[in-house]
Amino acid sequence: MNFLTHVLHLAGSGAFAYYSAAQIRDSKTRPNILAGFQLAESGSVPFLSALSDRAAAEGDTWLAEKLAKHASDETRHGKIFAHALQQLNKQVIDFKAQPQTTSTKKSQQRSPFFAAFFEGYTQEQLKPAVIDWDVFMASTYILELDASKDFARMAKALPDNESTARNLKLGMLSIAQDETGHAAYLYEAMMRRMSATEVQKLVDMWRTRKVNALLAMVGGILQRNSETRSLVQDSAPSEIDSELVAT
Repeated sequence: MNFLTHVLHLAGSGAFAYYSAAQIRDSKTRPNILAGFQLAESGSVPFLSALSDRAAAEGDTWLAEKLAKHASDETRHGKIFAHALQQLNKQVIDFKAQPQTTSTKKSQQRSPFFAAFFEGYTQEQLKPAVIDWDVFMASTYILELDASKDFARMAKALPDNESTARNLKLGMLSIAQDETGHAAYLYEAMMRRMSATEVQKLVDMWRTRKVNALLAMVGGILQRNSETRSLVQDSAPSEIDSELVAT
């Protein structure tokens, strides 16, 4: 990674850390950011499961098992965020059940972040059946590595004087630990396929893409003038396994 990219990485990471910490610390914006995390974590499960099946079919039992564990972890993460929302009497809006309008179709398009992160790749090329393993491993390694730090920082930003926030803090610290493990197996997977020099070159390339993606995301936030579409709606309190927070 060159010096400019490193500086931009630090600046972009710092800006995102400040923004996300402020969003989750504020009780008014917390539900929406939790909903975004729930959708992201739960939404990755089918993709990871399909990749696990593909790895098994290709004879890579080690990778298949790691991907299956990854999918299981993401399922649990989604439940942790759903539980946190339920404690606030909120739930994620089921957009699939809503009538398709021009605005909803636009909102379902690839976000500015992922459009920049995967620039040059089509949606078809990123499907689990055909995605290049190096692309998947390196891009996901960067996302998981950074997520582990982001979740830990956000957990520390939560107040300690309310029970729901304390429970969420425990859950997010647990998630951060899982993300660290995901990054570790993905790095090992790359090292099994190529030399250390090749791995570093690949990681540097996707680090640069992440920097560009963060800049695109910040631009998207500024364009919206801090107005973010609501992802949540009120819900009746329900019982969700509270042990999810501690496991």
